[in-house]
Amino acid sequence: MNSSTFTTDTRSRSSRAQLASTHIRPHSKTRVAYFHNKDVGSFHYGVGTGVGAVCKGASVYDTKKTGHPMKPHRLTLTNDLVINYGLHELMDVYCPRMATEAELLEFHESDYVNFLKKITPQNRDTEFADVLGNFNFGDDCPVFDGLWDFCRIYTGASLAAAQKLCMKDMEICVNWSGGLHHAKSYEASGFCYVNDIVLAIRQLLKYYVRVLYIDIDIHHGDGVQEAFYCTDRVMTVSFHKYEPGFFPGTGDTTEIGSELGKYYSINVPLKNGIDDDSYVNLFRTIMTEVKDRYQPSVIVLQCGADSLGLDRLGAFNLSIKAHGDCVKIIKSWQIPLLVLGGGGYTIHNVARCWAYETSVLLDANLPNEIPGESKYLDFFEPDYKLHPHLVGRVDNQNTKTDLKRLTEVIFEQLRHLDGAPVIQMQELPDGIAEYLQEADEELADTREDQRANKRMKRSKAHDNEFFDGDSDQEQDEENTMDLD
Repeated sequence: MNSSTFTTDTRSRSSRAQLASTHIRPHSKTRVAYFHNKDVGSFHYGVGTGVGAVCKGASVYDTKKTGHPMKPHRLTLTNDLVINYGLHELMDVYCPRMATEAELLEFHESDYVNFLKKITPQNRDTEFADVLGNFNFGDDCPVFDGLWDFCRIYTGASLAAAQKLCMKDMEICVNWSGGLHHAKSYEASGFCYVNDIVLAIRQLLKYYVRVLYIDIDIHHGDGVQEAFYCTDRVMTVSFHKYEPGFFPGTGDTTEIGSELGKYYSINVPLKNGIDDDSYVNLFRTIMTEVKDRYQPSVIVLQCGADSLGLDRLGAFNLSIKAHGDCVKIIKSWQIPLLVLGGGGYTIHNVARCWAYETSVLLDANLPNEIPGESKYLDFFEPDYKLHPHLVGRVDNQNTKTDLKRLTEVIFEQLRHLDGAPVIQMQELPDGIAEYLQEADEELADTREDQRANKRMKRSKAHDNEFFDGDSDQEQDEENTMDLD
């Protein structure tokens, strides 16, 4: 392999990812695909809008503060660590296309999509001042430059990842820019504008019988739960903080689903300060029972990093390792897996977390030192470690008795399931079979060309990104490099 595929490799071996086992045979490796558009980290939610808190219900953050807590730059930091740890060499990397307007309309209402397409900071107060509140825009969900493109970029990556799983070409697909779980079909919510998760799950349902959605963001995954509340083909499980006044105000154990979906919405409401052992043990216990009862054919895992200790908007005491242990548990089931990002507002810890979890998905061991070649090294001072100490700000208010009772309530809900729903898989919808076949053929052609040129020296990628020159501007989903 040419180690300079993306950037000249001048690092010592100590900063590189090492496979957990040197005895893994190539054909037994888990096939992992990583989706990243270099432009996604260049957007900026901006400062307080001055419009006022028009969002319904509780606000995610104190709107009196300037500087929006959602910072897409965290995705640039994450990608920089992925590259400088050498993780890109262990997986297939894709620069996905933007989602189309038609794809957004698969879930979102046309009036809302049209609003997203047309609204800009320049026309917000002239053409759209009267309707901002209708679509829940305000301090939590501001109008910013490039909003339409931003939504299409992160959603396109999630759709491309879902399509790869449908093709059975990959076992794990990763899009850290996705996971925006609060958006509703008709409005923005909680920093989220387009619900890429719902759209990706809808794509997976065309090919897989049962989808299990798992959410470890500190905020309840309300948008995804709402979208699939009345179906048994999607089970949603959300681990989150739940107390009066904490956004979004939903996610109690009494929210169990409705109609065909009754008992298929699982909520695990937690109090402040939960620690590593309590969280991971609870997660393992509940999720093992969920898996055995539901028997999912594919899993979507939202890895919101605001559940880490010391997060700007969080109130848990989780370490990066514990957060990653949840990913490791799900990966061990060897079920097709789509991994997405989500919340996370202390951005250097978000980058640490998602880079580490990328290594978990690859069965790779990372040194604790942040690679010295990172152009964003100053973000990780003063210790420059992958696993800093993140515990201590909030006392653990979750007693063993609390967690035992919570587990009993959820197990009782699961006992209402007579087993996984028996569904006769229908023929693929018109056009999808042809699409998957064409995509397979295109991927095969791409890989053949790549192998022929594998020995050619590639120039150093600008800004530690994936593509050089003109190819940086291409939006084709199959803009990929086979790194095996």
